[in-house]
Amino acid sequence: MTATTRETELSQRAEKGSPDKVKTAIGSAVGTTIENYDFLAYGTAAALYFGPLFFPGNDPVTGVLIGFATFGVGFAMRPLGGIIGGYLGDKYGRKPVLVIALLLMGISTFGIGVLPTFEQVGMLAPVLLTLIRIVQGLAFGAEWGGAILMTFEHAPWRKRGKYTAIPQIGVPLGVFLANLAFLWSTNLPGEWAWRLPFLLSSILIVAGMIIRATVHESPEFVDSKTAGTLVKNPIATVLRRDWRTVLRVIGLRLAETGGFYIVVTYLLSYLTSNELAERQWALTCLIIATAIGSFTTVFWGALSDRIGRRKVYMIGTILVMAFGFPLFLLANTGIDGLILLVYLIGLPIIHDMLAGTQGAYFSELFDTNTRTSGASLGYQFSAAISGFVPLIAGSVAVFAGWGGVAVIFVAVGAIGFVATLLTRETWGPAEKAQVEAVIANGR
Repeated sequence: MTATTRETELSQRAEKGSPDKVKTAIGSAVGTTIENYDFLAYGTAAALYFGPLFFPGNDPVTGVLIGFATFGVGFAMRPLGGIIGGYLGDKYGRKPVLVIALLLMGISTFGIGVLPTFEQVGMLAPVLLTLIRIVQGLAFGAEWGGAILMTFEHAPWRKRGKYTAIPQIGVPLGVFLANLAFLWSTNLPGEWAWRLPFLLSSILIVAGMIIRATVHESPEFVDSKTAGTLVKNPIATVLRRDWRTVLRVIGLRLAETGGFYIVVTYLLSYLTSNELAERQWALTCLIIATAIGSFTTVFWGALSDRIGRRKVYMIGTILVMAFGFPLFLLANTGIDGLILLVYLIGLPIIHDMLAGTQGAYFSELFDTNTRTSGASLGYQFSAAISGFVPLIAGSVAVFAGWGGVAVIFVAVGAIGFVATLLTRETWGPAEKAQVEAVIANGR
């Protein structure tokens, strides 16, 4: 390939992206939706059902807390999944990791749907449930980096914020589908009320596997492989060269995930246990907010293409800090409309502003040959911490009430705010000028 031909190819890729850019984004979004459906269905079930079924005892609060603890176990395994998936994605390609991760998640989630309860097999029930959570955590840890990086590296360079926000739709859409399934199944007899949402995931898994099988490998990974610039050990390389950036990503993401799991998981238990809202109304609020989030996530990503990743993220972290106490003041009224408002502010506005920006922001902080490893490490180590937020929040609430949980909400926002101050802008005037130069040189 001549230098001129190469410049033309890069120019076209920068301006228009690869021919598979839309299919890749949609395929990644379907996959992340399934992953989040599977993973977050457990959070809903832990809040509403699993305490007495798998962790019976005289104190219902203790049962819920233990259920949240096993919820956190899955998150604790996500860094290991991120390490494995990142290593394999940077060394052998993004696509194989995506297919394997989705298959593992599907098998484990279906397994929850057929698990025997404590009443049927005794202590074996919580042991099996915990083992399945471990597998889910590994699969989900490997999933995100590959899905985001595939989309990022197929997308037009000037619209990477918008395109990488499409897989991030999987977060609100996965929550939407999971809670819609639980809302629909809540009136079913006996154990079908919680088993069926897990069993239904098998339909989504088949669809996701078909779509992902047709997605082509990342063009930037192919370029690196052809040029011989792949590194021998991407994990060791990124930790040696970019460990500070990995720490910044952990801090950036804590603002998003810490607040998210308080709103999505802890608040559901808080509202129902304190009789502030009926279970069905709380689930309906989640469904409405996450349905809207399927659109606002892309909006925030596209906005970051216009004004910069760092600016959008900074605004989001400030809103997290500002919303901690109003969140509970509104929820404590027990007024349905104000409870809905809590979900509308907490998810489509605050959470999705952060999540919609992360795909491009985190990817641009690392080089191509360590990008999956670096982004996955920061993203999943933060998730490992955030996964225990519902447990921490429930424990703090026992001693300090809702005010203690509000402080946690503000604290994760403050961590994200400081991390944003310490993180460089990746899509400012200089970066835009470089892209324009590449496009101009190839014309």
